[in-house]
Amino acid sequence: MPKKVGKTAKSIESITGRPRLYGRSKGRPLRSNQQSLMDDYFPTLKLSSDSDFSNFSEVWMEIGFGGAEHLLHLATCNQDIAVIGAEPFLNGVAKAVSGASEQNLNNLFLHHGDARDVMDFLPEHSLSRLYILFPDPWPKSRHNKRRIINEQFLIEICRVLKPDGQLFFASDIMDYVDWTVTRLKQNGRFSFVIDGPSAWREPYPGWPGTRYESKAKKAGRPCHYLTFTKAA
Repeated sequence: MPKKVGKTAKSIESITGRPRLYGRSKGRPLRSNQQSLMDDYFPTLKLSSDSDFSNFSEVWMEIGFGGAEHLLHLATCNQDIAVIGAEPFLNGVAKAVSGASEQNLNNLFLHHGDARDVMDFLPEHSLSRLYILFPDPWPKSRHNKRRIINEQFLIEICRVLKPDGQLFFASDIMDYVDWTVTRLKQNGRFSFVIDGPSAWREPYPGWPGTRYESKAKKAGRPCHYLTFTKAA
């Protein structure tokens, strides 16, 4: 990836007219300390056209990072790698900002909004890894079109992932797992990484756990952790 995506820093604007792929964008009002961090510290983490990745060995991205448990784990354990997080839910972004402040992270870049806006913004072959973990399953058949894994979005994923780049997808909804495997197979640019007969049932190495995963397990739903590699 080039040192800078653009000569003048610009925010990443949302493209109107696209179907909404996520649910609510705000929960409980932020606590005073969270709001202060959003006002004062979030601007230093905010992804823009002036974000500089030149000092990092790779760029990874997580789409819909929820409570930021996994995102902060990635950034903390891999400080030589630039980690981009995109999340429309304000309270999740506030948690990421709080964690980044506590850990004094300088490799975390955040977008509060639709991940597709970031994908539009990223150069070709700029990501080594892309994580989509426990996304909204939109379980009703009439809402399936809102699932983030779809034919058009996979084209964008192919564009931004490097050759041999990896896509990590986790879900506790078996129908969504089948949906994802089917569409990646139809795309034809990805191979399903299977490391042992039960590998897709085991969390990724170093997995920190997330609150969505915990809720799924408490409800008795088995979780699935899939890895796909883009063809060279």
